[in-house]
Amino acid sequence: MVTTRLYRNGAMKQEGFPVEEISDHIATKGCVIWADFVSPTEQDLAVIEEELGLHRLAVEDAVHSYQRPKLDRYDTHLFLAAYAVSLDNDTGELTTHEIKAFVTPHALVTVHDPDFDMSRVVARWDNDGDLAQHGVGFLLWGLLDEIVDGHFETVQQLDGAVELLEDALFDERPRDKEVQKRSFEFRKSLVLLRRVVLPMREVVNTLLRRDLDAVDAEMGPYFQDVYDHVLRATEWTESLRDLVTTILETNLSIQSNRMNLIMKKVTSWAAIIAVPTAITGFFGQNLQFVGFGTAWGVWMSIGLIAVTSLGLYLSFKRRDWL
Repeated sequence: MVTTRLYRNGAMKQEGFPVEEISDHIATKGCVIWADFVSPTEQDLAVIEEELGLHRLAVEDAVHSYQRPKLDRYDTHLFLAAYAVSLDNDTGELTTHEIKAFVTPHALVTVHDPDFDMSRVVARWDNDGDLAQHGVGFLLWGLLDEIVDGHFETVQQLDGAVELLEDALFDERPRDKEVQKRSFEFRKSLVLLRRVVLPMREVVNTLLRRDLDAVDAEMGPYFQDVYDHVLRATEWTESLRDLVTTILETNLSIQSNRMNLIMKKVTSWAAIIAVPTAITGFFGQNLQFVGFGTAWGVWMSIGLIAVTSLGLYLSFKRRDWL
C-alpha cells in the first residue's frame, strides 16, 4: 500500500498519484513530495529507489526490522530509523512500532508497519499547514514531533501507573504478588522505552547541525522544541527506572519486616503457651509434692499458669512483640 502527496509552494495540491511520477514532480520548482509505504519489500521500493537515487544499503535497512534508532547520512539523502511506542495500561506492556524515512531535498519517504497510525502525522501536517512552505523540513518535523510526543505521553502514563503502584505498596492489605508482577512489567517496559528514546537525542541533535542543511533556520526552533521533549522524556524515563527499582527493593524490605514481625509474634505466643505446658508437666510427676492429691494444689497450679502467662503477655506487649 502506497500513499502519495504533493506540496507546491507551501500548499497541498495533489494526492494519490503514482510513484513513477515522483521524479517528474520534484523536477518542478517549489514541489515537495511525501510517499508512504506500509510493510514494503525491496521490490516495492525499487521504483522509489530509482526515482530518488536512494542508496542500496538504506533500502535494505528500510525493509529489515529491528534497526536501532539512528540517522545515517548518504550522498543524496538521509536515512532515519525511529520507534513509536504505545502502552497497555492494564498489563503495563510496551509496544513499539518501527518507522523508517528517507529524507531528500525535495521528498520524504516513510516506511512503517500497519499498526502505526500515520493519519495522526498527516493530521499534524494539516493543522500546521502554514509551515508547509518550509518543504521537507516541515514534513520531517511533523513526523518526529508525533513520534516524540508519543514517547512523552507514554512516560506520563507510566508515571501515573507507578504512583498507583506506590499506593499498593503501602496498602493495609498486603498485595505483594501484584506489586512484584507490576514492578517487573514496568521495569521491562522502561528498559525498552529507554532503548528507543535515548538514541533520539543524537538523531534530533544531528538534524540541528548546520552542515547537514536538513533544517532551515525558520524550522530550527521547532526541531529544538522536539529536542527538548526528547531530553525530558529521557530524563523522566531514567528517574522512573530508578523509582521502580526502589519500589522493588522497598517491597522486599516490607516483606522481610513483615516476616520478622510474624516470627516475633509466633515466638512470643510460643513462650506463653510453653508456661502451662511446663507447669502441668511439673505437677504431673509421679512423686509426692506440696499440694499432691489436694484440691488447693490444683488451684495453685492453675493460678501459676494464669499469673505467669499474663506476666509474659504484658511483658511482650510492652516491648511491642505482640
